[in-house]
Amino acid sequence: MSARSVIVTGAGQGLGRAHALALGAAGFDVVVNDVGAAAEVVAQEVRDAGGSAVAHACDVADWDAAEGLIGAAVDAFGRLDALVNNAGIVRDRMLVGMSEREWDDVLRVDLKGHFCPLRHAAAYWRERSKTGEQVEARIVNTSSGAGLMGSVGQGNYAAAKAGVVAMTQVAAVELARYGITVNALAPAARTPMTEAVFAETMAKPESGFDPMDPANVSPLVVWLAGEESGFVTGRVFEVEADRVGLCDGWRFGPRREAGRQWSPSELGPVVKDLLAEAEPPTPVYGA
Repeated sequence: MSARSVIVTGAGQGLGRAHALALGAAGFDVVVNDVGAAAEVVAQEVRDAGGSAVAHACDVADWDAAEGLIGAAVDAFGRLDALVNNAGIVRDRMLVGMSEREWDDVLRVDLKGHFCPLRHAAAYWRERSKTGEQVEARIVNTSSGAGLMGSVGQGNYAAAKAGVVAMTQVAAVELARYGITVNALAPAARTPMTEAVFAETMAKPESGFDPMDPANVSPLVVWLAGEESGFVTGRVFEVEADRVGLCDGWRFGPRREAGRQWSPSELGPVVKDLLAEAEPPTPVYGA
């Protein structure tokens, strides 16, 4: 069988660059995507390390451009086997001071920029499946602890990344019939988006293991993009330093039933009882 082909979006720096290099080293044919010249720089790094890569610069939140990205992978390598949705931006501000543009830009890149490539890749694999081909396709999305727990000063980013998780769960169910798995990461690493805001936490140590090296996240991406991971779908993995874990989402909690419509005056004690029985929520980051 020929090498597996993978697209990595937002791969011009940070986590995406680390993923592209790791995938290339693992024998994948890599399409390095970003909005500018950095895509070719990273593609050359993959090739210099002995891997196979091409660059394709485009805006993944643009519907037609995302379709072209899928086509570019097929044109370059004859097939597409995996999509790593990594592209994202931040425009941090408290909600009360956030502009419409700051909200729209983050939702566009971080959420729509996941949907557009996912949609076109899924259509490609669906057509392969309909012809009788045994598809072993993989989608790896990128959420964040902000999307799972919330993060003060990042209401737009948290909303987008929470949307990525919900979309991942839905896509995993809808696309399973075509041989497509869909999972998500909630990584913590040193990137251009994090090193300025969390400078002390993200600082590189003078020696020894670097816990915030983005390359620490990439081995799981490589595994999830491979054929071996076909038994896992619809899950969210937290990855930081040397730790890999699962994050469980919303679950049904304690309930009360009245057998009739509740009156407002009854609900105060009921809510107090429910809160007393429930597990306390994980605190919002920065609260």
